Amino acid sequence: MPLTFDVPALLAVLVLGTLYVRAARGRGWPPGRTTAFLTGLATIVVVTCSPLAVYDTTFFWVRAVQTITLLMITPLLLAMGAPIRLLLDTVPARWLRRHGRGRLARALTFPPVVTLTLVVPVLVLYLTPLYDLVLCSPVADGLVRVVLVLAGFTYFWTRLGLDPTPRRDPHLVSVWIAFTEVVFDGALGLVLWLGPLLAPAHYAAAHLGRGPDPRTDQIIGAGVLWIGGDVAGLPFIAALFVRWARDDERRAKRIDAQLDEEAASAPPALWWEQDPALAERFKRR
Repeated sequence: MPLTFDVPALLAVLVLGTLYVRAARGRGWPPGRTTAFLTGLATIVVVTCSPLAVYDTTFFWVRAVQTITLLMITPLLLAMGAPIRLLLDTVPARWLRRHGRGRLARALTFPPVVTLTLVVPVLVLYLTPLYDLVLCSPVADGLVRVVLVLAGFTYFWTRLGLDPTPRRDPHLVSVWIAFTEVVFDGALGLVLWLGPLLAPAHYAAAHLGRGPDPRTDQIIGAGVLWIGGDVAGLPFIAALFVRWARDDERRAKRIDAQLDEEAASAPPALWWEQDPALAERFKRR
């Protein structure tokens, strides 16, 4: 099985993983978060060093798998690791604490802006000449991969709420944003399925009789971007509803505790006020 090595990606994964593990050590950090973060970094290695990287300029569907992984799967796992909370617990980060809830930060994380942050990079990649540039320029390819991960992380960071965020929106807003993302996935999939071939000269020269023909290849890739994007978003929807339920449970406990405290501090009721029949009679009078 052919493999390749993307040195910048491997170095970035090694540095981020080392810093995260060292920061989490000895702090009682939940092991599940560490596992999620390291698994997210592992998906970057898979995308950049496995056969997916070997054939990413040969087959359209392979590039589509890379895109969905870097935009939906990798950022979700990284966000589930709560790296920003760990950063704030580890270093002073005064600038981040000071400006993290400022007006600019709140504007940049406004739900419509977050939605555009997720969907625009993919639309620009596949519907502009940028796609041709990515196929022939390793530098452009690497920059696009970074943008995809950052765009996805911004989305999941603000929606999951495991890390401190500039604003707190209702969980229903996150559900609507996820629905909007599904609509855009479907629209892009239809355009690529029914539209003209992307980089036809490049793929005609790259295929050389191997694998599906360019049209079938693009149809498969369109299905990956459409259906694969929706399937990759299912764990996020599940995590969102779990967090929603937990927040409601904590809110109910907080209200119960407040009511119990108010009842304890209230003056004791007279004996006839505790009897339902007598209480109703005195109430009518």
